[in-house]
Amino acid sequence: MAAGPLNGVRILEVEGIGPGPFAAMMLADLGAEVIVVHRPGTNHAPGVKERPVTDRGKRSIVLDLKAEADRATFLRLVARVDGLIEGFRPGVMERLGLGPEDCHAVNPRLVFGRMTGWGQEGPMAARAGHDLNYLSLSGTLWSAALPGERPSVPPTLLGDIGGGALYLVTGMLAGLLAARSSGRGTVVDAAIYDGAAHLQNLLMSIEGSEGETPAQSNALVGAHWSRTYRCADGRYLSVQCLEPKFHAIFLERMGLSEDEEFTRNQFEPSAWPRLADRLAEMFEAEPLAHWVTLFDGTDACVAPVLSPQEAFAHDHNAARGTWVQGEAGLQAAAAPRFSEWPLPEPATAPSRGQHTAEILAELNGQD
Repeated sequence: MAAGPLNGVRILEVEGIGPGPFAAMMLADLGAEVIVVHRPGTNHAPGVKERPVTDRGKRSIVLDLKAEADRATFLRLVARVDGLIEGFRPGVMERLGLGPEDCHAVNPRLVFGRMTGWGQEGPMAARAGHDLNYLSLSGTLWSAALPGERPSVPPTLLGDIGGGALYLVTGMLAGLLAARSSGRGTVVDAAIYDGAAHLQNLLMSIEGSEGETPAQSNALVGAHWSRTYRCADGRYLSVQCLEPKFHAIFLERMGLSEDEEFTRNQFEPSAWPRLADRLAEMFEAEPLAHWVTLFDGTDACVAPVLSPQEAFAHDHNAARGTWVQGEAGLQAAAAPRFSEWPLPEPATAPSRGQHTAEILAELNGQD
């Protein structure tokens, strides 16, 4: 396993979907040793690959956590790791006899990471939900709409990953640091509902962020200078020239530097729909390649909307290697990067139970 800043840290992950596996993958990308406990059988979540990218760099053991012998094996593993990640509804691990109290009894230093949508308590805690539900109730989806249109966001990125997995990773790292100095573990209650709301604090620091309509609440969604526009060939271009100096460059390239309607109304919400309509008409007159060439090399804050495959082929990716193509297909490399450790090659995701015998042998050799 490639060395990284988390080299020597051991994480036990209980099989789940979405943000939990993503958080464990990120810890593995950073150099942690991650063992994922897969359930028996070959079943996996609908829409998830048999060997998903989120399992890369991990080792796999198959255990039936409803069976007494396998629960005992699980606790033996718990005694030897620094952190644990699970994504069940509140109370499930406790009913299995594997809740925080059970695990801390065998490993007081354990950082017990819990990933849920609504959190460990509250009237919604036991209810089912998905990304958009958490974003909606937390107030996060409110501002994600153009004037007169319904709120819409990338479903699994802002909630599951931004408000969920990344907050779980932050909590795990903070808990691991505290455990090193105090010798005591902790329980990390990472809820997508909480994290998504917390993300709003940046927006809430902007004047006018409590507008009566979604567009009034977020200029970065409602303004004509912060949108995607359709081009003549059906492709899309993103524009987000917030700062006046960048907005001026944008207008100059568009031939609008002398147009007072644009120069005077950058921050006038009542003018945004009208100006957006004018820009939409202009952008629809030429294909995407025309606009990419027009803005190339400028600080106008304009970029084409690319697919992951197209992003892989872009010059900037050629320089940074952010997207990589390997045996497992296209995937993004580890992030962030560190001066002391080279960017690791994405490891292959294991098959279910691939390391069961190996891990059991290690356990028996340590007893």
